[in-house]
Parts: sequence; C-alpha cells; structure tokens
Amino acid sequence: MDLARIGLLGGSFDPVHRAHLALALAARRQLELDEVQLLPAAQPWQRPALGASAQDRLAMTALAVRPYPELSVNAEEIRRGGPTYTVETLRALPAGPRYYWILGSDQLLNFCNWRAWEEIAERVELAVAQRPGAAPLAPAPLAARLEQLGRRLHRIAFTPMDVSATDIRDRVRRGDNIAGLVPEEVAEYIRKNGLYLSH
Repeated sequence: MDLARIGLLGGSFDPVHRAHLALALAARRQLELDEVQLLPAAQPWQRPALGASAQDRLAMTALAVRPYPELSVNAEEIRRGGPTYTVETLRALPAGPRYYWILGSDQLLNFCNWRAWEEIAERVELAVAQRPGAAPLAPAPLAARLEQLGRRLHRIAFTPMDVSATDIRDRVRRGDNIAGLVPEEVAEYIRKNGLYLSH
C-alpha cells in the first residue's frame, strides 16, 4: 500500500480565515494528498504577540475545518507550547506518512533563515503557493539542498485572496462586519468570546 500523503499548513491562525482553507483545499487536490492538517503555532518566534490565546486559535481552527473531512487540526505545537520551530514539530510527527509542508512564496524566500532548514528539507516535501510580489523560486542554498536530496519544489497554483488576519482583527476592533472573510462559526466564536476588541 502507498504511504499516506499528508499536507501540513502551519500558521498563527489569528484568526483562521477563508484563504487558509482555500490554500489547504487547493494543496490537497493538486498534490493528491490524503489529508491536510492545519498546525496552529504556539508562539511564532518571528512574530509579535498574537491577538488570541493558543486555546482560542485552536478552537477557531477546529470550527473552520469541521465541514471538510479532508482537513484536520494538528495541535502538536500548541501542546508543546513556547516558541514554535518547524523542525521540532516535524521531529515529533509519527513516522510513516509522506509529509508535504505547504508554504507561501514569501516564506520560501526566507526559508534558509529557519532553524535547521536543511533538516526540514530532508524531512518533508516542500510545496509552495504563489503569493503577490514573491516568485516561487527556491533560494540558491535550498535549491542546491533539494538537488542533493533528489527532491523538487512542488508548486500549488493558487489565486491569492484579498483577506488577511490583520485586516480581520482591525475590522473586529472597529465593529465592522467580517462575514465572508471567515467561516460563519469562526465569526460567531470571535463575537461570543469578545476576541480582538483591544490591541
């Protein structure tokens, strides 16, 4: 039997929104994955403090994927807590499946600054989605590493969507409508729990 093929989409999901889900679904379809797991970060090391707690972000992500049997939530990073490093997450994953790490071309440009990036490239297949203003080209050291491993950079055709977590948080703070930007259940969770009302 073929190995299970599992996509991994990390992020702060602060909050999770429609573009995250669209990317996960596009990756699953185009890379013929068995499932895509969304991995909410505990404390992204390269980002300022997040607007919602780890438990709130985990709960919102679980609500967002509920209608999609091919998507799930992996709580490994939140369980572990502390600064989130991709390599530590990958070391903790069960052996067996073939994993595909899904990232935007903006993250790809910065990939060689990630902790133990060479090990990451060894542990997973890398799949990049086109983002505005960033061509999906591997930086030279990564391209060399992939060649050495006999791997290629997978590409996900993805039309960028005009939605961002920053904009959603700003809208909530101003009392604006966020319908259509996040799943209805996520909007309700944000409202019910009073998230993002202050800086």
